[in-house]
Amino acid sequence: MSIQLIKSHSPAIYRRLALCGLLIFLFYGCAAVEPPPTPPGQPKPYKIGKNWYQPLAHAQGFNQRGRASWYGRDFHGKKTANGEIYNMYAVTAAHKTLPFGTYVSVRNLENNRKIEVRINDRGPFVRGRIIDLSYTAAKKLGIVGPGTADVEIIALGTPNRSDISKSTGQSYTPSNYYQGNFTIQIGAFSEWTNAERLRKKLARSYENVHITAYFDGNNTFYRVRAGRYSNLEQADRNEEFMIQNGYKNAFAIAEDN
Repeated sequence: MSIQLIKSHSPAIYRRLALCGLLIFLFYGCAAVEPPPTPPGQPKPYKIGKNWYQPLAHAQGFNQRGRASWYGRDFHGKKTANGEIYNMYAVTAAHKTLPFGTYVSVRNLENNRKIEVRINDRGPFVRGRIIDLSYTAAKKLGIVGPGTADVEIIALGTPNRSDISKSTGQSYTPSNYYQGNFTIQIGAFSEWTNAERLRKKLARSYENVHITAYFDGNNTFYRVRAGRYSNLEQADRNEEFMIQNGYKNAFAIAEDN
């Protein structure tokens, strides 16, 4: 009798155990894909593979040492994380968390060469590497041949326009990169007529719809943008609004000066 009783109940026991296991899996599985909470005043985190990255609210006082690498022709002409078109011959770089538009000094610790670059992309997502340089930036630092090098990076700030004509070199003003002029980019086109068609459509419902032209050294791209905001938090809210209204490629971006 006891043996028969155990047998008669065992399928139910197994079902309950399986259900518990499924619930545990779903709970922890779902928890693993949720982003960490965003601190007030900071940009939204983003996920690469299994890892979440939290961009910094500002770059003031930032410095870091680690391994630098570079990326070139395979990405040339493709869109960077901030919406620009990657130009391997420009002096730019990718960083996982520094705000877009941050100018940093990069010093090669192996030959003491130093350059200043602007962050306009995300990466490198390789263990132990802290910055991914454009081809030209890497060439100036002597990194193209070996591929990587130990570097030190120091955040500089916003370039002072009054220094452009001076022969003493560029100076920078440390700033909060999440206060300033922001807009929402809806699309980018190689043909002006396509950009103008979208601009007219958006202008029926939204304010400050405009087109900006960007030349990457080879081609001109026409970027359609809507709205102007004094801080990134406002721009982020309107980015979500645009996405919910069918513009899935919309994203907040610092407006060109």
